Amino acid sequence: MNISAPTSQKLTLVQAVTDGLRTMLTDKDELILLGEDIGKNGGVFRATEGLQAEFGEDRVIDTPLSESGIVGVAIGMSVNGLLPVVEMQFLGFIYPAFEQIIAHATRIRMRTKGHFTVPLVIRAPYGAGIRAPEIHSDSTEALFTHMPGIKVVCPSNPYDAKGLLIASIEDPDPILFLEPMRSYRAFREDVPKGKYSVEIGKANTVKNGDDVTVIAWGAMVPLAMKAAENLEQRKIHCDLIDLRTLYPFDREVIIESVQRTGRAVIIHEAHATNGLGAELISFIQERSFLYLKAPVARVAGFDVPVPFYSLENHYLPNVARMEKAIEETVTF
Repeated sequence: MNISAPTSQKLTLVQAVTDGLRTMLTDKDELILLGEDIGKNGGVFRATEGLQAEFGEDRVIDTPLSESGIVGVAIGMSVNGLLPVVEMQFLGFIYPAFEQIIAHATRIRMRTKGHFTVPLVIRAPYGAGIRAPEIHSDSTEALFTHMPGIKVVCPSNPYDAKGLLIASIEDPDPILFLEPMRSYRAFREDVPKGKYSVEIGKANTVKNGDDVTVIAWGAMVPLAMKAAENLEQRKIHCDLIDLRTLYPFDREVIIESVQRTGRAVIIHEAHATNGLGAELISFIQERSFLYLKAPVARVAGFDVPVPFYSLENHYLPNVARMEKAIEETVTF
């Protein structure tokens, strides 16, 4: 009797990231990981645990505490034939490297008239909900979605985390790969063994409905799903879209859904003012104004720094706030 080996495994989101990195380190000799404490310690969240022992110190490199230096070196590596994957310990620590990313990584393709590209992936755990100190919980993806030349990717589940990471490593342009810390070990799901990819720039409709379009990403997707399930008891059926790629976002899926439902609610944990939700609302207004039956609503974080522990849950969008916004939009 032949017993075939399983083709998938139950992984958490952070385990899926590790599996994706291991898969690509095996597949591509030019892949190099760089970051603070990613080698011997396996990183803050152990996303690179065991990889230095497996692939060596020349490919999984512990760097000095210098985000600007790490990204600057990685840009040089990427234009010289290597495939660097950089780990920022937290998205809030990326600001010293902002100049390197915005002034150089995003512009080299245009600056050299296409002679050079920057196949660089910057991994960054982000978001609140894990009781981290100041700066550790930022969700400032809009700073990067504003800038042409860099793609911004944000998985919400283990399957997408591995598939999108592999696609990001194989992409010729720089990518900011956002990993929702709140979801790192929140649940497990089947993740295929070996190499596969999830297409960058394509959203995923995780729940079908005809009453209202709900758009979310990252750690907000499971909460939005819970809100949508609760609202079904009140005969409200949500078309829930997991954006997955924040820039460039999937215009076709959004427009098809909004023009069918006539209503939309955007959910993100970043600050409301000038967050990505504002751009999505503008896009919907420009392309689907005559289809709308209600103003586009937004559920977001407040315009204050992410507060300390006792107020963190109040700051974050929760299921109750989502349900209220969706119900008010449907009954407008």
